[in-house]
Amino acid sequence: MPSYHLAIDLGASGGRVALGRLEGERLEVEVLHRFPNGPVELPGGLYWDVLGLWREVGHGLSLAAERASGPIASLGVDSWGVDFALLDEYGLLMDGLRHYRDPRTEGQMERAFARMSREEIYRTTGLQFMPINSLYQLLATEERSPGVLARAQHFLMVPDLLHYWLTGRAVCERTNASTTQLFDPTQGDWAWGLIQAMGLPQAMLGPLVEPGSRLGPLLPPWASRWGLRDAEVIAPGTHDTASAVAAIPAEGEGWAYISSGTWSLVGLETAQPHITPQTLALNLTNEAGVHGTTRLLKNVMGLWILQECRRSWGDPEWPQLYAEAEAVCPRGSLGAYIDPDHPSFLHAGSDMPQRVAVYCERTAQPLPQGRGAVVRCVLESLALKYRWVLEGLERVTGQTLHTLHVVGGGSQIDLLNRLIAAATGRAVIAGPVEATLMGNLLVQAEGCGVLEPQQRRRVVAASSTLRRYAPEHFSDWITPYMRFAELIAGQN
Repeated sequence: MPSYHLAIDLGASGGRVALGRLEGERLEVEVLHRFPNGPVELPGGLYWDVLGLWREVGHGLSLAAERASGPIASLGVDSWGVDFALLDEYGLLMDGLRHYRDPRTEGQMERAFARMSREEIYRTTGLQFMPINSLYQLLATEERSPGVLARAQHFLMVPDLLHYWLTGRAVCERTNASTTQLFDPTQGDWAWGLIQAMGLPQAMLGPLVEPGSRLGPLLPPWASRWGLRDAEVIAPGTHDTASAVAAIPAEGEGWAYISSGTWSLVGLETAQPHITPQTLALNLTNEAGVHGTTRLLKNVMGLWILQECRRSWGDPEWPQLYAEAEAVCPRGSLGAYIDPDHPSFLHAGSDMPQRVAVYCERTAQPLPQGRGAVVRCVLESLALKYRWVLEGLERVTGQTLHTLHVVGGGSQIDLLNRLIAAATGRAVIAGPVEATLMGNLLVQAEGCGVLEPQQRRRVVAASSTLRRYAPEHFSDWITPYMRFAELIAGQN
């Protein structure tokens, strides 16, 4: 008999509620409801519309009972990392849900280093240094709103908050907790010594649970309202990348992945954390994966830059933009590159195309002329940055990475996939697009006892259409990569 599960996936630009039907080693995924997500600017800063997200999630769940031809066994939420909610003693939100692009974290990294050295923070957490990390958000809260942290009874990541509203149980799932820079990946627990050194309250940090943990039934009002009386809430890998990596249709060794969306997460799955001076120098991150694995990776800015460019151009269709980029330079390289992770590209703004031009001008490169050239510049720069990260991963792990799995929304961009294969010199396997949903659903199925962990990737491979790209014309990218690497080195 098939089993039915519901995945709630919240991304930085949109959310989905999807129904999964698992029978044998085949998974069918139907997206029931899509909705936009984005920042809301208030006088006090930048926020997420968490109440609007809750409303949309509820609407999606209300559609589920009508679509499934059998009882729905479980549901679970995944989302982006680093952002969190603080709840008071009554379980009420204390400051809404802050957006990681809020500029309040500027200067907070230096404030943290005054309390504990950069090297010691990395030895403790193994996490990539980014100003958006939860640690620096908490220090900003402490500085700007004295007393708020002392009153907080619960610190919950975004999926933990929704799970709390669904079940009344306040816990933190491990994969998302590992994005905070408050987590010790070696011990698998909160980094209590660091938390104390930073002067942060320990009481607000609740118990950690593993992916696949059963959190309990829906609260009666929700079960009745949505017709989901048999459904249990099960924590998937609540960090969306953890769910996506859980659904990589890979075999054997020698493979890496790119979870490609607003952010690009470039990494590989390891049995233990890699926390060394070499990984610190590369600013690699060690995040918790499903079933005790580690996601050794680097966050690359991803499609965010293009999303902001597109917005500034009046939201033309994506296929048109990619066709223009293809026409600008049918073969070889455009010859102008950016570091996608340069701080100038972090924040939102309608001037993103101008920021690309300013970067090229400041680094003595030809200016991209027209939007097709801007798109091409960004895509080529992403492909070259992926190669830079992959070579660093090979050095610190001693592995030879010959295959690159690209999952998520970016896996649909044919031009980008071809550029990645050519620039990295590695075979690219693109798909599934819905890796995050599939990983979420299948980890839930494991928690329900209807799927064995060793079956998960076989199910994904059997249920997906994958596209393969050979690394053609790799020699044409040797000189562009050398120039790109010099560009990166000049900024460090």
